[in-house]
Amino acid sequence: MISTHKLKSVDFYRKIPRDLTEASLSGAGLSIIAALSMLFLFGMELNDYLTVSTSTSVIVDRSPDGEFLRIDFNISFPVLSCEFASVDVSDVLGTNRLNITKTIRKYPISADLRPTGSEFHSGPISRNIKHDEEVDEEYAEGSIALGERNFDRISHKHQILAVNFYAPWCYWSNRLKPSWEKAANIIKGRYDPETDGRIVLGKVDCTEEADLCRRHHIQAYPSIRVFRKGSDVRDDHGHHDHESYYGDRDTDSLVKTFENLVASIPLETEPLALENKSNNVADDAKRPAPLAGGCRIEGFVRVKKVPGNLVISAHSVAHSFDASKMNMSHIISHFSFGKQISPAVMSDMKRILPYLGRSHDKLNGREYIIRPGDSIANVTIEHYLQVVKTEVITRRSYRERKLVEEYEYTAHSSLIHSLNIPVTKFHFEPSAMQVLITENSKSFSHFITNVCAIIGGVFTVAGILDSILHNTIRLMKKVELGKNF
Repeated sequence: MISTHKLKSVDFYRKIPRDLTEASLSGAGLSIIAALSMLFLFGMELNDYLTVSTSTSVIVDRSPDGEFLRIDFNISFPVLSCEFASVDVSDVLGTNRLNITKTIRKYPISADLRPTGSEFHSGPISRNIKHDEEVDEEYAEGSIALGERNFDRISHKHQILAVNFYAPWCYWSNRLKPSWEKAANIIKGRYDPETDGRIVLGKVDCTEEADLCRRHHIQAYPSIRVFRKGSDVRDDHGHHDHESYYGDRDTDSLVKTFENLVASIPLETEPLALENKSNNVADDAKRPAPLAGGCRIEGFVRVKKVPGNLVISAHSVAHSFDASKMNMSHIISHFSFGKQISPAVMSDMKRILPYLGRSHDKLNGREYIIRPGDSIANVTIEHYLQVVKTEVITRRSYRERKLVEEYEYTAHSSLIHSLNIPVTKFHFEPSAMQVLITENSKSFSHFITNVCAIIGGVFTVAGILDSILHNTIRLMKKVELGKNF
């Protein structure tokens, strides 16, 4: 057994009897100052311990999502019809995907961006459309030439009015013309406009009747529209809610289509009695015509992490476009790279990095509008985007936890005049490097050590100052006593 006397010999903190100590006002003042200093330094150390600190480094992109990058967007085009709006992707490796539809949705809108109908479903507009193989140069014109002066009168007179909106310079319009006139003559012979009156074929030269074509939102040539009497009469300008025909353009197909249209209409039908449309034309050959000339395109595409282009343009393999009249004005509601970050996660990120998230949607809310008074001929709007990935890693526990991966980008836009059909182009260039932001963990033991150092250090320094002050006062008293004697 160790004796009590030997155990007491290892006491680091030997006590001086209280009767042998002396309290002083200077010591009391230093003690109060020391205590306040300890509290202040403890608060500073606690604040530093609770404050999030990060370190930033630039490394080679080590993304776990492989070689692909997701692009989400929501863009409104006030004067580009959903009929022909196409989303295309290309890159420097030779990838070239045209008219992406699987992950894209289109909604018709008016010039003031208001929706005018349900989602527009693209049909087989990109397939090869059949035309007459042999072109007969000698044919009689059987369709009625329509214009502002007689369009409404003819459309209200007949149960069905099929109209070919064309341009004389258009290759596809000239391919359609012989078939259209032949079909018009056949239909006229079978359904005489004077005695029958159920159907008539017409044509509109959009180079001569620009306002009429604009009123019906014609953006490509030829455009075949089917108007039905009584089903869509509006007070503003008569027929509006009608169908577009996208089927084959040979004579036999046109005649068969128009005969199917007439088949559901009894000869004695009243003007407003037409309700059944189910057996008119095959669903893949007709769709409702656009009620307005705009389109909102939203969705996403996956691209390779190499420089490339996301292009939105008017596209068709069987139509022509007048580049001088195309307007690619647009409003960007959303445009971002990578996975969508939830508001809760982004809010948590603000705790670590207040500046994070300011550049991941740089184009949101931007408008690129070409006004009617401006020169819109062959104007392409280009956006040049440089994309950098930011990866944030937190250390809230002993194990690392990846919290967010965000793609930020810079954007520079310009209007370019070219000889080609105008487009809206987003040129993106992903960086091979990424920014890595790591939250630095702080050891609790280090915090306790610093607290002890603060307490011990302040106590020791205060003791030294008290000793110096006490000895100085004693020395001054001795000097004063010596002078008195």
